[in-house]
Amino acid sequence: MDDLKKELLKEIEEFRKVGHKFLENEISIMEFKKVSGGMGVYAQRNKNGFMIRLRIPSGITSKKQMKWILDTAKKYGLEKVHLTTREAIQFHDLTIDEVCDLMKEALEENIYTRGAGGNYPRNVAISPLAGVDRFEAFDVTPYALIVNNHFLKKITSYKLPRKLKVSFSSSNMDCGHCNITDLGFLATIKDHKKYFKVYLGGGLGANPKLSIEYPKLIDPSVVLYHVEAMTKLFIEQGDYENKHKARIRYIVERMGKEEFLKCYQEKLDDVMKDEDLTLDLHPIEIDKEGKETEINNQRLYAQKQNGLYSVYFHPFGGQLHLKDLEDILDCIEDMKQVELRLTMTEGIYIRNLNGDEAGKVLDITEGRGGETHLEQSVSCIGVPTCQIGICESQKTLFNILEYFREKSYKKDVLPRVHLSGCMNSCGIHEASMIGFAGSRKRIDGELKDVFELHINGSFEEGNARLGKVYGSILSEKIPEFLYELAIKVEEKNVNFEEFVDKYENELKDLVKIYS
Repeated sequence: MDDLKKELLKEIEEFRKVGHKFLENEISIMEFKKVSGGMGVYAQRNKNGFMIRLRIPSGITSKKQMKWILDTAKKYGLEKVHLTTREAIQFHDLTIDEVCDLMKEALEENIYTRGAGGNYPRNVAISPLAGVDRFEAFDVTPYALIVNNHFLKKITSYKLPRKLKVSFSSSNMDCGHCNITDLGFLATIKDHKKYFKVYLGGGLGANPKLSIEYPKLIDPSVVLYHVEAMTKLFIEQGDYENKHKARIRYIVERMGKEEFLKCYQEKLDDVMKDEDLTLDLHPIEIDKEGKETEINNQRLYAQKQNGLYSVYFHPFGGQLHLKDLEDILDCIEDMKQVELRLTMTEGIYIRNLNGDEAGKVLDITEGRGGETHLEQSVSCIGVPTCQIGICESQKTLFNILEYFREKSYKKDVLPRVHLSGCMNSCGIHEASMIGFAGSRKRIDGELKDVFELHINGSFEEGNARLGKVYGSILSEKIPEFLYELAIKVEEKNVNFEEFVDKYENELKDLVKIYS
């Protein structure tokens, strides 16, 4: 990667000049964005600073790397960093020179920002418990990492119509979101042999679509052939004229399922004939000695390795305060083989803890983040930071949490709520059990912030579905609406999915009250 680093160092200085041109109004926001996105940088609303996204491969990080992130964030005067729904980390409120300096410093730590935005292959998503999940088919970690590396080696050469998202999931729960992405690989076992199911051409945002399934199971050794086949198809068939229809799902829509699969197969055959991309990867072994614990905590996960555990920490709204990160790192500093993995729910799993260590991590994180599913809700950054945001998704989430605190309601009856400040689904609202998407609506002659309500979405393999839209709710009424919904679910003594199935009319009536 030394040659890539040299190339990127030159790019960074050129980008610095572009950034100053933007600040001096010599180029427009759209002209700046065409360059900045590919560098992993976006201007914040009203030129109020810049955001930079650190490309953490599949969210897999270490104590050492997180310590560097902590120290760097402190150096630039930040109080928190933002964990994203693509298993990356964002710094906000930086100057253009700080952004460029940080990019150079990150390269020294083998952390890249190139391709973290813009029309490039994005961070490869993965089930955050891959390798330790008791119910997984097999560990997909080595495959996700090799695809990340495959993209990164030639990241400056891509000329894609739009972003390309690749995901890996190790179990049917599909925590990597394979069922609704551009290219997904879901691990499965057949006749005692490892395979991937392959999913193609799905995605969230405008015109959301479930992926279509490739008709054959594939051997894990041929994953890169499929990655290259999809990339070539995208370059050849993607729409370079209309960015609003430039994602792969529009190619599927235009061609139809059968023709798309035929085109994909042709590209795959060509790649397999012309290139040598066969993999021979081996599972990552965890040989740490375990120790059982009798602790009962929703955030504690017993790994498939006997006596080892993962602890989930969910900073509210994905906003990881540096003091919390520092205390966690101090706590785990001397613990052996401990690994951290970012999640697509804006949280962190601290993995490979023995029972005693797990207890210490639970203690140090208690009260600093979400304990119930509602408290572990997800929100994009939204207004007033995001350039294209419509509503204040973070503020709305914190209003929800505060309302439940005021009501002293701590029962875990509602699922996670996913909030997006606009229809772009950065908060993954369209495939969540409860999702909200920000928009504006004229009410009594006045334009007001509302959130469109999506209910009963799921990524689960074999049961993947987009949520149903139930109408729009004024942003200030959402906390009370959710509280009343929680009361109704509790009264019926069922889980939320059962409530929607059995008592949908009551849900509709409640929505009408708050619409």
